[in-house]
Amino acid sequence: MPTTRIESVETFPAGGALYVRLTTDTGITGIGESTCFGWPGAVGEVVESFRDYLVGADPFDVEAHWLHLYRTLCFRGMVVGGAISAIDQALWDIKARHFEVPVWQLLGGRSRRAVRAMKVISGHSAEEVATACADAVRAGYTAVKVILFGHEHHGMRQAQRIADLVGRFTAIRETVGWELDVGIELHRNMAPGDSVLLCEEIAPLRPLFVEDPIPPDSVYAFGEVAKKVRVPMAAGERNTTIWEFAEYVEQGGLAYVRPDVGIAGGITHVRKICALAEARHQGVLPHAVPSGPVATAAHVHLGITVPNWEAQEHVEQENTAASAVVKSVVPLVDGWLYPPDAPGLGMELDEAGLASTPVRTLRVGAPVREDGSVAIR
Repeated sequence: MPTTRIESVETFPAGGALYVRLTTDTGITGIGESTCFGWPGAVGEVVESFRDYLVGADPFDVEAHWLHLYRTLCFRGMVVGGAISAIDQALWDIKARHFEVPVWQLLGGRSRRAVRAMKVISGHSAEEVATACADAVRAGYTAVKVILFGHEHHGMRQAQRIADLVGRFTAIRETVGWELDVGIELHRNMAPGDSVLLCEEIAPLRPLFVEDPIPPDSVYAFGEVAKKVRVPMAAGERNTTIWEFAEYVEQGGLAYVRPDVGIAGGITHVRKICALAEARHQGVLPHAVPSGPVATAAHVHLGITVPNWEAQEHVEQENTAASAVVKSVVPLVDGWLYPPDAPGLGMELDEAGLASTPVRTLRVGAPVREDGSVAIR
C-alpha cells in the first residue's frame, strides 16, 4: 500500500493553457501545463474525467499512470495528449519535491550547464525580420527561429512568393552574418514541389533547419521532400506520441525532432522521443511557443539532461502576461535558460494571476487563395 496518495486534482484554464495541480495527502503539490492552446477547456474536461482514477493513487508510479491514462480508452490526439502531459509534469514535480531535488536530478543530472534559447521571430517584410534578428543578437541570442512564411504569401504567385521568402532570408544573413544560427519555419504552408524549390534556393544561406515545409499529414510525403533537398529538416510540433515520432525518425529524413512537453506525453514521453532521435544522431529542438512558464520549465529540466538537445525556442516571459500565472519564471540570461535548483520544477502557480487571465479559445479561420479555396496549411 502506498504511503503517499493523491488527494486532489485541480485545473486552471488561463490564456491558451490548462494548468493542473495535484496535491498529496502529505501536502506536497505538483503542477503541469497543457500546451494544446486551441482548446484549453476541452483539455480540462479530459483531466476531470481522470479524477476518479488519480485520487487515491500513488503519485510515484509515474510510468504506470501514463499508461493507464493513455490506454484506458481508444482516443488519441492533442486534447488527450495535453491532459496526460500536464498530469505527467505534475507527477514528476511531486516526486522531485518529495526527494527535495530538482526534476533534472531525477532525470540523470546535467549534460550541460544551461539550455540555449532560440528566439522566435516573425515579420511582414525583409527589413522587419532582419532588424528583429539583429536585436536578438544584441540581446545575447545565438539562435533564432524565423517564421518566414506569412499570411501575405498566400496571395502571391509562385515565383513572387519564393522570391520574397528568399529575399527575407538573404536580408537576415546580410544583416547578422554567419555567426547566428537561423532556423526557418514554413508553418506547413507549402506543397512538396514548391518547398523543394525554396529549400534549394535558400541552401547557400545555411539554415540551421527548415521546419514543416509541408503539412504533417504524411510521413511518406515529408520523407520524399527531405530526400530532394540539401538542408536539415525539422518536424514534430503537432505529434503526440513516440509512435508518431518513430515514423518521422525512421522515415521522415529529419535532422531535428520537435516534441512539445505539453502535448507529447509530458516528461515521461518526451524523454523517450529524445532517445529515439539520439539513436539516429538527430537533434532535439522542442516546440516551446506559445508555451507558458510551467511547460517552459519542464522543457529546461529535460534540456539540461538530454544529450542531443540542440536549443529551445523561446519568447521572453518576464514581465509579460505569461509571468502573471506563476510566482516566477525560468531566468533567461544572455540567450541562455538556466534550470531552477529548487525542488521539483521550481515553479508555483499564482492563483490571483490565473483568475485574472482570460481563457483564449481559437476560432476557425484558415487562409484562402484568390479563388476562395482553402490554402495548404
